[in-house]
Amino acid sequence: MNKTRVLLVDDHSLLREGLAGIIASQADMQIVGEAADGLEAIIKARELRPDLILMDIQMPGCDGLEATRQIKQALPETVIVVLTVRDDEEKLFEAIKSGAQGYLLKNIRSQDMLQMLRGALKGEAPIPAHLAGRMLEEFRRISHLTGGEATEENNLTLREQEVLAQVALGLSDKEIAGHLSISIYTVKSHLRNILAKLQVGSRREAARRAKDKKLF
Repeated sequence: MNKTRVLLVDDHSLLREGLAGIIASQADMQIVGEAADGLEAIIKARELRPDLILMDIQMPGCDGLEATRQIKQALPETVIVVLTVRDDEEKLFEAIKSGAQGYLLKNIRSQDMLQMLRGALKGEAPIPAHLAGRMLEEFRRISHLTGGEATEENNLTLREQEVLAQVALGLSDKEIAGHLSISIYTVKSHLRNILAKLQVGSRREAARRAKDKKLF
């Protein structure tokens, strides 16, 4: 079995040691490197080409958001999950726009973290429920302000972007319908349009394509 190759990035040695111990104890994961700041993370990511990076935000010099942007440009297939102490929706939006697959808080239980990391590797977006709710509210607010009109940048209506964002969060059609107060048939119609516009064959591919192109 090929193990997931993980790079840890945090300026606190004690935290890195703790994370390394948790991850190294998993049969399907291995630590291939550690970095104490964003610049070191960029260098090691290019050298080691890990499958997964756990990235802190607040670090001296080059922070985690800038490191995430640069790494995703060089290694678009590498999955980056932010792990931070800050319950900050602004940082959440910045992290996702920078290319992060998810945003976890450091008070998470180890088993929950591992489950979410495995989900991220499958294309899911690990985000705490309360922050996911704020993200959905922001998409809803933007959609209402613009009336759901299409943008030239990506040819998806903002309502379609909102549906796509929730697909990336791992929500089912029924859950999306409930969040947006629309019928499940309307959700399916939006999904058909999204797949056609992005020229992909599945909802997982659509979410991945949107992340790569920074459509949300």
